[in-house]
Amino acid sequence: MPARYRVWFSGVRTASQAPLNGLTTLRLGGPARTLVEVASAAEAVEAVRSAAPPVLILAGGSNVVLPDAGFAGTVVLLRSAGRRVDDDGDEVAVTVEAGAGWDDLVAWTVAEGLSGIECLSGIPGSVGATPVQNVGAYGQEVADTITAVRAYDRQTGEERVLSPADCRFTYRHSVFKGVDRWLVLDVTFRLRRAKESAPLRFGELTRRLAVEPGGTAPLDDVRQAVLTLRAGKGMVLDPADHDTWSVGSFFTNPVIDVPAYEQIARRCDAEPPRFDAGEGLVKTSAAWLIERAGFSRGYGKDGVSLSTKHTLALTNRGDGTTAALLALAREVRDGVRDAFGVTLVNEPIIVGDSL
Repeated sequence: MPARYRVWFSGVRTASQAPLNGLTTLRLGGPARTLVEVASAAEAVEAVRSAAPPVLILAGGSNVVLPDAGFAGTVVLLRSAGRRVDDDGDEVAVTVEAGAGWDDLVAWTVAEGLSGIECLSGIPGSVGATPVQNVGAYGQEVADTITAVRAYDRQTGEERVLSPADCRFTYRHSVFKGVDRWLVLDVTFRLRRAKESAPLRFGELTRRLAVEPGGTAPLDDVRQAVLTLRAGKGMVLDPADHDTWSVGSFFTNPVIDVPAYEQIARRCDAEPPRFDAGEGLVKTSAAWLIERAGFSRGYGKDGVSLSTKHTLALTNRGDGTTAALLALAREVRDGVRDAFGVTLVNEPIIVGDSL
């Protein structure tokens, strides 16, 4: 921690002109005017109430792009990590504070024989960030197991417990995303006591585990398979590997109508990946579109590039800037739109800018 940290209230520590790049997985961004580190939900609420706007909430830093100029306000850094377990026989409710590491939670549930989030292994970031964009991978989403999100409403000054319906979960989206109204305090998950995983639906994972779609596998086998698959794509954090200096998938997989999908197939003379997304809709692969629009792995300049392992990750090669990263993102987005008529949407939060 910077030496200029000082006590502000109730043991909470603050710093002025504090570097932020070391607090994000991209390792990009300038300093915060004020950084406040909090270790409990109560401290987080007090910090947000006391700070003059603008205020930015930061925890794992895995799904945020910060400006080179930094943040001219207060950054509240969540380090709350408490956990409560309510056992109800075959089902267990686990409530975890927002600042806890997400993969730490997944590893604990697997070790405890609790099924429901094992396919979400290896995802960086904090527990509190997962409901914001309805984090998902390999056939699971947190919306499958979340039963409640306790949050502080910055508009009304009150705490609320939001049900899954209140959260309005959709693909990589929720009521929390893209607004500064909510401070997530803790999240409750309903998990099942089991030695085996939930039914496995994602083809790449079922093939890796040699099980039929809809089948199950031991929890630890699923976790290790997911970690291996993610590592092969540069999606497991490694300080020595610049392919992991990213926000993970920079773009969401587009959901389009069937005629648009068929038009892409005709243009490419090949069938793009296809997943049902509801009546008349298809979800296809952003990575597939990026590659066929002419952007290969490793494409880039000015210290940033597409990952050498996976085209959906935009990476900092160690000397990049946020400006260069966003320029690359816009080039890729525009290239895909020109080639296929599909506009890719960024998955991370871009602070102080947009594509």
